[in-house]
Amino acid sequence: MSAGDSGHRFDAGRRWEASLSLVFAARLSGAAEATRTRLIRARHHGPLRVQRPFYPEQRQIDLADPCHVYLLHPPGGLVSGDALKIGVNVEASAHAVLTTPAATKLYRADSYGVVWSQTNRLEVEDGGILEWLPQETIAFDGSRGEQRTEIALHGEARCLGWEIMALGRPASHLPFESGRIEQRFQLTRDGRPLWLERQPLDPVHPRFVGRWGQGEATVQATLWAAGLPDPGAAVTTVRAALPANPSWAVTQRHDVLLLRYLGGSRNEAWALCCAAWHALRPLLAGRAACEPRIWRT
Repeated sequence: MSAGDSGHRFDAGRRWEASLSLVFAARLSGAAEATRTRLIRARHHGPLRVQRPFYPEQRQIDLADPCHVYLLHPPGGLVSGDALKIGVNVEASAHAVLTTPAATKLYRADSYGVVWSQTNRLEVEDGGILEWLPQETIAFDGSRGEQRTEIALHGEARCLGWEIMALGRPASHLPFESGRIEQRFQLTRDGRPLWLERQPLDPVHPRFVGRWGQGEATVQATLWAAGLPDPGAAVTTVRAALPANPSWAVTQRHDVLLLRYLGGSRNEAWALCCAAWHALRPLLAGRAACEPRIWRT
């Protein structure tokens, strides 16, 4: 069987690829001296799509209208052999807001233990803004794979995003007891590393249950913001906006603000990230938060 047929295999050699490439650019709109962010290119292979662009925010003459886009993966989750690649480029002065219509599910590996992978490569040019706001990811017991997020900022580019991970399905009495997921994050500005992180999630490793590590928490979240005019003041703003709770902490590293959550509630993690986003968006983008409508359906 040839390599090109690997997507139809059901043995240890299976591989099902899908990709999506998006480019956003600021373009003059009908109103004089007003600009709007346009999705000028959308190329896909396999089951990755986008819905049409949305413009739910009030126009501001001095700022490009943000373009809201929903990333669609019709299967709804990743299985053994899936290899998803998402590439996003936000050109100078453009502003894109990306989210997903539902949670992403990471299903149990097959009998061969074939892994899945998802790679997100996000690039923002000088003066551009990207908001990467996917709904949560749910890892089923026995899932095996790698998530990789690479963010390249240029000049005065700005970016805010989050990753919320729920391990297992406690409500169904199905905890995350086997498998292995590796998360990798890389954020650079003009090629200089600002934040590099590798996190293995392995339920049989002492880190997973130790108080010095995962502490048996079933939900974790990381929110990042880069390009804030005063990251130190933004940390104070976030702390004032969130309820006192030992499950979260916020700090600054270089010019990157990082909010961490470690606990047992997806709803709590989501609410904290949303509250932090509401507090940070006016500082990052000069606009009040405008929640995608899909979050309320």
